[in-house]
Amino acid sequence: MSSLCFPSALPRRSDSLKTIDVKGKVFSGKGEGGEFIKLPWVKTQISERLGFVPYSGTLNIKLIGEGVKTKKLLKKAKSMKISPAKGFCRGRCFKAFLMENLECAVVIPEIANYPENVIEVIASVNLRRELQLEDGNMVEVKILLQ
Repeated sequence: MSSLCFPSALPRRSDSLKTIDVKGKVFSGKGEGGEFIKLPWVKTQISERLGFVPYSGTLNIKLIGEGVKTKKLLKKAKSMKISPAKGFCRGRCFKAFLMENLECAVVIPEIANYPENVIEVIASVNLRRELQLEDGNMVEVKILLQ
C-alpha cells in the first residue's frame, strides 16, 4: 500500500480534533457518485477544499450499528460544501481517514431519498484497488469534525 499525503489539506492525526468513527460494509453502487466526481466543477471544488484531486469514483459504505445515528449527527455538523452547478445537488464533505491511516473524505449528497445508512468516500486513488476491497468487506472511517 502506498503512503498518501495531501500537504496541509488534512491535519495530522496527532492534532487534537473531534472525530466520529463509523463502520460499515463496502458495496457496489450504480456509478452515479463516480460520474458526479468526474465533473470539472466538482473536481475543482474538492481540490480547493480538501487539497487533493479525487479519483473518479466513490467507495460506497453501508453503515452498521450506530453509524446511522452518527450520520444524522453529521447533518448538523460543520462541513465543507460542494456548491452545485445548475441542475445538480449540493454535497457535504468531511475530511476523514479510512482504515486508520488512509487520508480521504466522506461525501454526503444532499438529495431527496438518499439512504440514511450510506456514505460515500473519496480519495486521490481508487480505494477498492488500494486496499484490495470487495463487496461485503468491513471498513472503518474516522471522520474529522471542524
